[in-house]
Amino acid sequence: MRDQDNATARATIAPSGGLAAAALGVLAFSFTIPATAFALRGFGSYTIGLGRAAVAAVLAVVALRLMRSPRPRGRQWPSLAVVAGGVVFGFPVLSTLALDHGASASHAAVVIGLLPVTTSVFAVVRVGERPSWLFWAASVAGAGCVVAFTLRNGPGRLSAADLFLLGALVTAGLGYAEGGRLARNMPGGAVVSWALILAAPVTVPVTAVLLVAEPPRWSAQAVAGLAYLAAVSMFFGFFAWYSGLAKAGVARASQVQLAQPLLTLVWSWLLLGDHAGMSTVTAAAGVLVCVMLAQRARVSRDMTASSAARRTVSQGVVSRRGAADG
Repeated sequence: MRDQDNATARATIAPSGGLAAAALGVLAFSFTIPATAFALRGFGSYTIGLGRAAVAAVLAVVALRLMRSPRPRGRQWPSLAVVAGGVVFGFPVLSTLALDHGASASHAAVVIGLLPVTTSVFAVVRVGERPSWLFWAASVAGAGCVVAFTLRNGPGRLSAADLFLLGALVTAGLGYAEGGRLARNMPGGAVVSWALILAAPVTVPVTAVLLVAEPPRWSAQAVAGLAYLAAVSMFFGFFAWYSGLAKAGVARASQVQLAQPLLTLVWSWLLLGDHAGMSTVTAAAGVLVCVMLAQRARVSRDMTASSAARRTVSQGVVSRRGAADG
């Protein structure tokens, strides 16, 4: 009886613990855009995009030894390759190029504000769910807000910086969803560590070449920015984030991401003096509302599906007990 009570307690605590872990990850990621802006004051964009992963790979080797994490099994390697493509190569390189091509930190925060929806869409594709029409309607509306914002604040067309941001949005959503799926069977820290090591044969030698091709202008701000990107945005932040996705579920945990663009706007103002205009604030609010509707629709469906699954399991247990008694 005591074991059953403990199991019930763990089931009750796990979602809240997962949300707390996800919130810690979001807080860590909210500094990524300002940190990238600082790093660009001394390093080339490609050096930042790949160099952060090269440095983080060293941390990954140490972490895996300390965790004594077993090597991934056969089917996990392709998934780790997807994670590496999304969060090791895709988002870091593309978001850095966007800032290097003129996107402000506040502008980037608005576009990347759609990340919860993108993550959910990839989770839907991977798991095979069928969300309600409200989810898709809110997702399309949110994407429309972002496109309208970029067109209004640009030359009337999507600029190179906007295209880089959209690419970063898609690749990050894919990497988040796939990593969250993997984290159900291995620790979140192991997921990002193995992804970094898988990418190391590319990131480490290419970074060495880029340090020569893009000679850095050493400064305290640039080094601090790159250090944050490597240690927190590229590594320790994922310990909390993937753990949160695994414990609370992608749908529920990704709701916490609603705070990320707002936090990034605040940090951009405080650290960079990047003042957001009324159009930026309006667009951010519009995206926030759309993402909230999309997440609420999907989470409600997930909860319904989970309840149905629990009823099925309960009925199966009762049937087996009845058969045993008979």
